[in-house]
Formats: sequence, C-alpha cells, structure tokens
Amino acid sequence: MPTDDDVPRVVSAEREIDAPAERIFELIADPAEQPRWDGNDNLGQAPTGQRVHAVGEVFTMTLANGALRENHVVEFAEGRRIAWRPADPGAAPAGHQWAWDLEPVDATRTRVTHTYDWTDLTDEKRFERARGTTSDMLRASLDRLTALAETS
Repeated sequence: MPTDDDVPRVVSAEREIDAPAERIFELIADPAEQPRWDGNDNLGQAPTGQRVHAVGEVFTMTLANGALRENHVVEFAEGRRIAWRPADPGAAPAGHQWAWDLEPVDATRTRVTHTYDWTDLTDEKRFERARGTTSDMLRASLDRLTALAETS
C-alpha cells in the first residue's frame, strides 16, 4: 500500500464538454443532480431545493452507504467555480475538498476541471480512501457529467 508521501494530495481531471458553462454548472451546483453524474457511485441522494448560490452555504447529501454528509461551500463563482468541504453532521469539515472549475471555450463548449485536494485532511480514518481517489475516478464523474450535459 502506498504511503501518504508516495501519493499526490491533489488530483484532478479535465475535459472539454460540448455544452455551455451555465448548463454544466446547474448540474454541479444542484446537489439533487449530483448522484446522476457521480462516476464512483458514492452518492445516494440529496434533498431538492439546495441549489448552491454562495460561499458559506451548507448542503446535505446521503451517501450510497447511508451516511449523511454536510458539505460546506468554501469557494463559489456563479457559472465558473464551486468547491466544498465535506463534514459529518454537526462537525467541522475534515479538511478534504472537492472543486469544479468551468472555463468557456466558446458559447457552446466548456473546459471543465474536477479536483480533489486532501492536503489539509486531518482525520486519519479518511486517509485510505483519500489515497485511493485518483484522477481516473474524477474522470469517471466528468464522463457522466458530459453525457448528461450534452444531451439535456
């Protein structure tokens, strides 16, 4: 098993999607849509009505294993960037972060970058899963997001 020193603490994947940034961002910023594009089948469901609009908001998600997560929005630029840090209910975020950056190529195409950063993760119980999160896993979510965005 690789040690923490052998594994990058920031991984990302990038893809150009044949859809406008606004359409893609709606799929990301609405937690109820996230299980549809989660390429790792980790997300179970999220209540509707939680569409993110600003830093400081918290949205909830039930994972596929039944665990509840509160996701604290730490970066937000409408249509361009969103990042959140997961936490157990009522707890401070553990330090890992999921982020999405959207860069319009033109009116109908967007370059999307998905990043997982566990640089500040302090909960050692989460290290194994963090080490196992690869750019291929992020790419799987990008592929499913692409399929949804290009057909809606």
